[in-house]
Amino acid sequence: MKKIIFALAVMASLAIGDAVAQTQQIRCFSHRGGRMEHDENTMEAFTASYKAGYRGFEVDIRMTSDGELVVTHDSTLDRTTNGSGTVELTTADAIRKLRTKKGNKLIFIDELLDFLKDIDGLYVEFELKTSPVNLYPEERLHEYCDKLYKAVMASRPADAEYVFTSSDYRGLRYLQQKYLGVDLLMISSKPCNDETIDLALALGIKRIGCTMDGTSRKAVKKAHEKGLTVSLWPGYTTDDFMLGAYLGADFMCTDIPIELKKFHAEKAPWLKVKY
Repeated sequence: MKKIIFALAVMASLAIGDAVAQTQQIRCFSHRGGRMEHDENTMEAFTASYKAGYRGFEVDIRMTSDGELVVTHDSTLDRTTNGSGTVELTTADAIRKLRTKKGNKLIFIDELLDFLKDIDGLYVEFELKTSPVNLYPEERLHEYCDKLYKAVMASRPADAEYVFTSSDYRGLRYLQQKYLGVDLLMISSKPCNDETIDLALALGIKRIGCTMDGTSRKAVKKAHEKGLTVSLWPGYTTDDFMLGAYLGADFMCTDIPIELKKFHAEKAPWLKVKY
């Protein structure tokens, strides 16, 4: 069904051009710095996306055994580095000695924030990676959330849109209760539908990040009518991006930032996209 909807949308777009352009502008951001083109969550990746014109990024944050915040996705070091073991059970000094499989150093939150601090027009999603939940019992979770929020907000440029995201609603609730006006996004592995819309409304969260698989234009429209902002994923291919545009997404991640910008310029210039 997804392929059929996508094919129809693209054919209509190619046939009619500007007349079928989406009414809203899509904000496209580089997922982990563009993990299918670059070494994910490294300065090499974020710098490459920045040089390509991106001002939207998504990053993943974990906390070491001694309480430092490192930019990495997995709870284990094995997939992305020359080390092994659990991030949360490893010291910051030990992690600093590691290199990624592609030879880059792992970066910590202060290094990333220093890179971002002088950039205009930023949209950044800071994903709270607090699973498995046994690695973040309540007290440790609160320490993590406090450290991340304070570090991020202390260096946020005046015009930046900094959003804290998670599929672990414990962290979102804690931030929501402690920091008035914090900008949150609820990540779900489910489509945008009645269930995810109702959950976001019950939690008092105005942004939802849902999978495109099973999402309909009708559901996205309903989310908008309820005052929600909709971010859709995944962003593996240009087809994914076109489908997200057809569905009416406000935000979309991409794992192929360089390829997508080229595709947009050459094949779908009528789409309103902000990078």
